[in-house]
Amino acid sequence: MISEFFLLNACMYFILPAAFMLGSVPFGILFTSKAGVDITKSGSGNIGATNVLRTAGKGPAVLTLLCDLLKGSLAVLLCRAMLNPMDLSVYSAEYISDYTDLWLGIACISVVLGHMYSVFLSFKGGKGVATAFGVMLVYSPVTAFIVLGIWLATAMVFKYSSLAAIVAVCSMPIILILSGVSSIKLFIVLVLAINIIAKHRSNIAALIAGTEEPIGKKIALQDEGILQ
Repeated sequence: MISEFFLLNACMYFILPAAFMLGSVPFGILFTSKAGVDITKSGSGNIGATNVLRTAGKGPAVLTLLCDLLKGSLAVLLCRAMLNPMDLSVYSAEYISDYTDLWLGIACISVVLGHMYSVFLSFKGGKGVATAFGVMLVYSPVTAFIVLGIWLATAMVFKYSSLAAIVAVCSMPIILILSGVSSIKLFIVLVLAINIIAKHRSNIAALIAGTEEPIGKKIALQDEGILQ
């Protein structure tokens, strides 16, 4: 029992830097550099898929989206793989559930913060939406697909990617409350949501000012070959 306790703590100390470093990999820069674009000096300067689409085209944008999403899922799966071999049968089912939610939640937060504050970019980075969706696919799959539906519906109606992301992220804690999840899992998702919304401050200001670029305009420019 004592040895398992120390193993759990060792897992936590390992997963924090490991997930953060994984999240720090700037796929947006890697894929746009191959297209001859410096993403940090183009468009909004953000390394996420939306700005990649705007400045480098659909191919790099799709690759960036997928890789940012996958690194989120991979960090949580890595943490789960570390927990699975441990014999926790001496603990109660509630205790095991809470600790699993905690460790996986730590991985969730670490990888998303790594994306937002990349060690490879002087602790600057993206806004974490795709990576957060990646972690939710493992941490709470049903919530992830509901959130995706909300994002798609908002984007289709209002034509703003940032607004869709903000609405979708704000819905995550509400969905979890209605699902009756543990307080630990709810706290983890609240931390994620608050950090992502904070990263969208400039987008919120642009939406209020009416200067935010709609999705349709960006896609139209891509289709016309203007932003190839």
